[in-house]
Amino acid sequence: MTHGIACMTNDVETTSIVNGGLRDDTGVKVWKEGLPMLLDLYEKYGVKATFFYIANFAKQHPEIIKIVQKRGHEIACHGLTHRHDKAFDVMPFEEQLEHLSTAKKILEDIAGEEVVSFRAPALRVNFDTPKALIEAGFKYDSSVAPQRMDMFMSLGSKNKMQWLKAPRTPYRASSENLTRRGDSSIIEIPVSSFIVPYIGTFMRISPLMNSMIRRLLYLETRNSDKAINFLIHPNEVITEEDLHVKTQRRASSYVGYLLSDLLRRRLKQKNLGVDALYLFEEEIRFWSTKEYLFKCVKDIHPET
Repeated sequence: MTHGIACMTNDVETTSIVNGGLRDDTGVKVWKEGLPMLLDLYEKYGVKATFFYIANFAKQHPEIIKIVQKRGHEIACHGLTHRHDKAFDVMPFEEQLEHLSTAKKILEDIAGEEVVSFRAPALRVNFDTPKALIEAGFKYDSSVAPQRMDMFMSLGSKNKMQWLKAPRTPYRASSENLTRRGDSSIIEIPVSSFIVPYIGTFMRISPLMNSMIRRLLYLETRNSDKAINFLIHPNEVITEEDLHVKTQRRASSYVGYLLSDLLRRRLKQKNLGVDALYLFEEEIRFWSTKEYLFKCVKDIHPET
């Protein structure tokens, strides 16, 4: 019998969903509350997961790597910083390479092991990113969400249009474009989607529709090599005090500000904390019941 494969992937950062922007206090709550809750949940179901870290956050609090590493999960890279002005789709090749190399070294020095997997903050990449990943020594990427249609509500939507033609199964990427098959050394493990993304944010915004998407993804991936890749953030399972901080404007246009900043921030505040943890357990229980094998990103080996 062929078992399906499920990757539970976690983006570890200091973004405050309630207040917007990057906050050190949020990072402390992620470290002391969010990560332990997710780790206990994974242990309950025998899940081995991948944790993508912002390197500057890990440098400030090395324990966020140690507590995950002790449970046998994969330590991966989420870049050096989550600042939107340092997103990979706006940086030239040389700057991307510098960020990737610095972040990789920080994480490897803390973990004491090689870090081979990467996911770009906000899934923002450009045509220089695969070459930078190769030169920095990465082997896996997970920054593509095939056929995801909500990109207009996020930053970097122009480049994300490339997702519409991306393969839905793990593949060896082109050295010119992570969304296309090729013969580079980078293996792409796409984030699951079915018009809408299969991620913690959508799970919280619309649990009922998310369950429908999950069912469709199951029908697509069972007995195949199309791995499930669910993306969640530890900051989704914590609760924060609303300090009524003014929403940071990141988009350059007013329409972009309304969609990707104001509206998106309001939607993302639904079902945070314990409610998110409960909903996420339902996702894990589903795949466990279907006897999917939980694997880390670096353990996925697509046919070539």
